[in-house]
Amino acid sequence: MKKDLLTLRDITRDDLSDIFELATKLKIERGKKVFTPLEGKSVGLIFAKSSTRTRVSFEVGVGELGGRPLYLDQGKMQIGRGETVADTAKVLSRYLHGIVIRTFSHAEVEELAREATIPVINALTDDFHPCQILADLLTIKEYSGKVDDTIKMAFYGDARSNIANSLILAARLTGMELVLCSPAEEQPDKSLYADASNIAWESDPMKAAENVDYFYTDVWVSMGLEEEKERRMKVFAPYQVNEKLFAKAKKNAKFLHCLPAHRGEEVSAGIMDDPERSIVFDEAENRLHVQKAVMSMLMK
Repeated sequence: MKKDLLTLRDITRDDLSDIFELATKLKIERGKKVFTPLEGKSVGLIFAKSSTRTRVSFEVGVGELGGRPLYLDQGKMQIGRGETVADTAKVLSRYLHGIVIRTFSHAEVEELAREATIPVINALTDDFHPCQILADLLTIKEYSGKVDDTIKMAFYGDARSNIANSLILAARLTGMELVLCSPAEEQPDKSLYADASNIAWESDPMKAAENVDYFYTDVWVSMGLEEEKERRMKVFAPYQVNEKLFAKAKKNAKFLHCLPAHRGEEVSAGIMDDPERSIVFDEAENRLHVQKAVMSMLMK
């Protein structure tokens, strides 16, 4: 792997296989065997956005790997009062062995990684969410036995979101077929997939659902977009993942969601809570395991 994980562009197919192998091993051996590659190391967790899964999974993961997690509220750091990203990166590199950051600007994370001499992991920006997508891919592998061009995924909703952008990179990496389904005014960034024959945009929800293995959606109003709530609720209403869409999919199609989920909005309660179709909590658990694998590989 490269020094940092900022997007899925930073890993190869071989890296992905290594992450899957180690994450699966750590998942199976959790609580049975001790694996402490971060013993004696400290990892800073910089958060500018609220979080449940990201904060808990990273704090627990660092601890289980033998390291010490330090939660850093970005709003209470000097960077929140005007200190430059470069100065912050240089100082933290003298104290820590790795940085995990969840913030708004992706450019800020890129600068942090450029200036730091220690690994930086993107735990979410407005543009990309690589750790979430690695967990998604591991979950698909667990259920389908593989992640390749035999898998078809349909993403519904905001096709310009950090999840959609990261799924595009995942499809490029793995070869899986990806259909991004959204209203015309919320089309995905074509520059991310213009040269990829396995990725397409579709405005018709029923058409996009044909022969799908995995449905994926996200909230319609992400953090920072609250002012657009009324408009978004209206334009995305036809793109709810529900029983009608599953009727068009493959018989054993599954449902994925990065959480938190809003039942009755982006997904029907019937699909979200279906024990056969919804695998969102397996997906959420896998955040812990893939992140432990990534930290082990970057910070060992």
